[in-house]
Amino acid sequence: MNKIGPSLMCADLAHLADDISQLDEAGVDFYHLDVMDGQFVSNFTIGPDLIKTIRSLTNKPLDAHLMIQNPERYIDLFADCGVDMLSIHAEATDNIQGTLAKIKQLGMKAGLALNPATPLTVLDYVYDVVDYVVIMTVNPGFSGQKFIPATYQKIAQLHERIQKQERTIEIEVDGNIGKATIPTCKENGATLYICGTSSIFHNRGTRQENVAQTRKWLS
Repeated sequence: MNKIGPSLMCADLAHLADDISQLDEAGVDFYHLDVMDGQFVSNFTIGPDLIKTIRSLTNKPLDAHLMIQNPERYIDLFADCGVDMLSIHAEATDNIQGTLAKIKQLGMKAGLALNPATPLTVLDYVYDVVDYVVIMTVNPGFSGQKFIPATYQKIAQLHERIQKQERTIEIEVDGNIGKATIPTCKENGATLYICGTSSIFHNRGTRQENVAQTRKWLS
């Protein structure tokens, strides 16, 4: 089943509670929370205190995407925030397997995020501790970037590898996910869609209308 996760990095933080209420009513599947430390990427975004606030505003699953160096230091912290899904970047840690295993031990779904130029071979020995893989279709750090076409093939190749191993690992796509890119991402095997300014967070419709339109692109 294809699922939609609005990226709250793109929400109106001055009216965050209103946005979440409207998105809940629109029937989104989960919320995506970008956590940046100013080191792994040159930006800062959502932190633990805001995640706790978001947790109090919705019962939907929370998907935290850690774009931070040495994320193994903070797994317990984000588990305590009430996160349901937690992804780390393969490029940000020397202990991929151990960090993913700890995420699962704490009762969260474990995700591994890959930058556009990172090869799929980094997954070779961790498929057994991965619940989902985040294919970055732009370079991480900022919204509004152009989709990198080469990542279509990467999604398809990952889908093929998962099928060969007969595993139930989901493929999440993140970066300029909208009308022009959703159909081909779906065709190539993506199942989780991180929706930002290209689909949900724009003013051409209400939040509810934009979610409904995004569902049509997935149908």
